[in-house]
Amino acid sequence: MANNIATPLEKQFLQIPGLDIITSQSTQGNTSLTLQFVLSKSITDAATDVQAAIQRATGKLPVDLPSPPTFSKTNPNDQAVYLLGLMSDTLTDGDLYKYASTAVAQRISILPGVSQVNIYGVQGAIRIKADPAALAARGLTMDDVANAIKAGTVYSGAGQFDGAHRSFVLQPNGQIDQAEGYRNLIIARNKDRSPVYLRDIAEVKQSVQDERTSRFFWVRGFNPPGSIVVLAVSRQAGANAVEVANSVKALFPELRASLPGSITFTPIVNSVHDVRMTLLIAFVLVVMVIYVFLGRATDTLIPAVALPLSLLLTFAVMSMLGFSINNLTLMALTLAIGFLVDDAIVFLENVIRRAEHGESILKASYNTAGEISFTILSMTLSLAAVFIPLVLLPGLLGRIFQEFSITIIVAILASGLVSLTLTPLMCARILGERRAGHKRTRMEKWTGNFIKRVIDAYGRALDKFLDRAWLTIPILLVCILGLWFFFTHLPFTLLPPGDSGFARGVFIAQEGSSPEQMRAFQKLVNQKIEADPSVAQFFTVAGSLSRSSSSQAIIFCIFKPRDQRDPIEQCLLRIQKSINEIPGLTAVITPSPVLQINVGATNQTQGQYAYTISGIVPQDVYGAANQMMTSLRGFKGFASVRSDYYNSTPNLKIDIDRERAATYGVSTSAIQSLLKNAYSQNYVYLIKQPDDQYQVILEVKDNERAQPRDLDNLYVRSNTGSTISQGGAPGNSIATATGSNADLAP
Repeated sequence: MANNIATPLEKQFLQIPGLDIITSQSTQGNTSLTLQFVLSKSITDAATDVQAAIQRATGKLPVDLPSPPTFSKTNPNDQAVYLLGLMSDTLTDGDLYKYASTAVAQRISILPGVSQVNIYGVQGAIRIKADPAALAARGLTMDDVANAIKAGTVYSGAGQFDGAHRSFVLQPNGQIDQAEGYRNLIIARNKDRSPVYLRDIAEVKQSVQDERTSRFFWVRGFNPPGSIVVLAVSRQAGANAVEVANSVKALFPELRASLPGSITFTPIVNSVHDVRMTLLIAFVLVVMVIYVFLGRATDTLIPAVALPLSLLLTFAVMSMLGFSINNLTLMALTLAIGFLVDDAIVFLENVIRRAEHGESILKASYNTAGEISFTILSMTLSLAAVFIPLVLLPGLLGRIFQEFSITIIVAILASGLVSLTLTPLMCARILGERRAGHKRTRMEKWTGNFIKRVIDAYGRALDKFLDRAWLTIPILLVCILGLWFFFTHLPFTLLPPGDSGFARGVFIAQEGSSPEQMRAFQKLVNQKIEADPSVAQFFTVAGSLSRSSSSQAIIFCIFKPRDQRDPIEQCLLRIQKSINEIPGLTAVITPSPVLQINVGATNQTQGQYAYTISGIVPQDVYGAANQMMTSLRGFKGFASVRSDYYNSTPNLKIDIDRERAATYGVSTSAIQSLLKNAYSQNYVYLIKQPDDQYQVILEVKDNERAQPRDLDNLYVRSNTGSTISQGGAPGNSIATATGSNADLAP
C-alpha cells in the first residue's frame, strides 16, 4: 500500500501550491493521507487541486485497485454532533448494515446542515472458502476457481427485440446474487465429464465483507444485542449543531416506520452543549446584581436596556463579517456581558450623584455627559485593546481564536457606543428627581446599610494594618513565593478538556496479534469496562484496519451524568488501570474535550499529545524516533509513550525459485495471482443490486491459512497442465517461505 498507492499520490500532492503538511498512514489494504494547507488558501480551491492531483496519479496506481481514491474536506476539530445505534437480535450484521446505509444514513444525509454520516459496521458479502486438498484432488487451482466464478456470473445489458408493434428489452438472468446460486455453480468437469460444483471444493456462505472486524455495544441495564451498527452524524461548516441534532431526533418516528420492527434505535451520545442557556443565565444574573446595588427598578432598566442593544449591534457586525454562532462566539458574548453594563452603570451613578447634590436630572445628565464621556471612551478602548493580541495571533491558533477575540472587541465597542448615546437620553427621560435626603426604597436602605458596614470594617482593618507597616514585607514575600509555587505546580494545557461525559481511546496489543487473539482481548476489556459503575454505554471495535492497526482496538465510552459518578479523570484512570492489568495489553483513553484544537496531521488516538519526526532517509527517521521514545520514557509524568509506526509486525517472506518456476513454465505473475486469490480476501465479483453493491470474496479455508506450512497445500498450474506445489516442501516446490520478525514454529 505504501509503495503502490501512497507514493504516487504523495508525489502529485506535493505539487499543489499552498500545501503545508502531508502525512500518510498505510495499513493492510488501506492508505489514508491527510493534507493540511496554509490558512490563506481556500478549502474549495484546495479540493479542486486535490481532485486534479488524484486524476494525474491514476495512471501510476495499480490497475486492479478495487475503487479509485476518494477525498473529503474535513475539519479535524469537528466532532460528531450525534451518535446513533441500530441494534437487532434477529438480523445479521450484513443485513443490519444494509438498512443502516440505505434507509437511515441516506435519509439523515439530506437533512439541512448534515455534512456526512459515518457508518461503523460491516457490509454483507458472500464468502467462498476453498479447500486446497479438494482442489488438488481434482487437479484444480485457486486461479481456476476465480476464473470460473467470474465466467459464471455477469450483469450487463443485452439489447432489445424490435417487433412490428412492440419492443422488448432483454434482461438475461446472468448474475448470481445469493449464496445458494454459487454453491450450485459448475467450475470444472472430471475426467468422466461429471460436473464439479463449487460446493464440492469450497464452503459458500452469506457472511460479511470483513470477518476480522469485531464490534461490541453495551448499554447498562440491557442485554448486548446480536448485531449493532453505529452511525456518526457530522455537521456542515457553519451549521448550527443544536439544530442538526434536533433534526436527527425529529426524524426518528419516520425512520422507525420505514424499518422492520426487529431494529431498535438508541441515541448513544449527543455531544452538543447548548451555550445559549448559559448566555441567558448570565444576562439574568447581571440584571439582578445591578438591581441589588442600585435599589430601584427604573435605575436598573437603563443598563438592562443597554445590554441587549449592545448584543444586537454585536450580532449585526458578526453577520456582516460572516461569523457564525458557535461555542467560541457564544463564550465571547458570555464573558462580555459583564463588560457591557460597566459604562452604563458609571454614567448612571454619576447622574444620580449630581442629582442628589441639588441638580435636576436633565442638568445632571448634561453635566455627566461632559464629565464622563472621555472616561467611558478611554475605558472602552483600553478594555478592547486587551484582546487585540488575540486577533493578531498567527497560525492555526490565531485562526481559531479570531472569531472569539473580534466578537468580544465588537461587543465592548458596542457597549461604549450605547453608553455615549442611548444611556444619557434614558437617564434624562426615565430617572426621577433626586434631592438630598430623598426617600429611599427598601432595597436602597438594605444595600446602603450593608455597604456602610463593609466600609467601616475595612476602615478598621486598614487602620490596624497601617499601624504595623512592617507586615508589608513578609506579605509581599509570601505573595511572590505563592505565585512561583502555583505557577510551576499547576498543570499546563492549551485548553481544559472539561467533562463532556464522553471519552475515546484504544487498547493496544503486541504487534502481529491475530484477529482471534484481538477478539479474546476485546472480550476481557469489555468485562473490565462493564464492571465500572460510572459507565453508562460503551462501544469497542477490534480488527478495523481502515481506522487503526490490526493490533489496536477502538474504545468509545459514554459515562453517567456528573452527579452520579466521580470526575471523568478519576473514572478514566480507574478504567485504564483495570485494562492494563490484562497481560499483553496497554490502554490509552482520553476524555473528549468540550472544545478541541487539533491540526489533523498528527495521530492523537494514542494520547493527548503527538510529536512528528520527518526526514529524507527512512531508516534515519525511524532510528531518531526510537531514540526519542527511549528518552521520553525516562521523563516522569508520562503515562505511556508509543509510536504509530509499526515495524515489528511478523512477516512471512516468500522467495520464489525463478529458475525452477521457469523450468515448469510458471510465471511470477501466476504465482502472485495464486497467492492473492488464496490469501488476500479480495473480491472476485461485485454483485449489483438496486440499493447497494456486495462483494463475492474468494479465499482458502480458515484452517488452511494459519501457519507457514499451509503454503505446502497450495498448487499452481504449469504450462504443461500439471499442478506444482507452491509451498516450502522440498523437491517439487518453486517457492520457499522464510520468517521476518516472526516465529515460524507450528
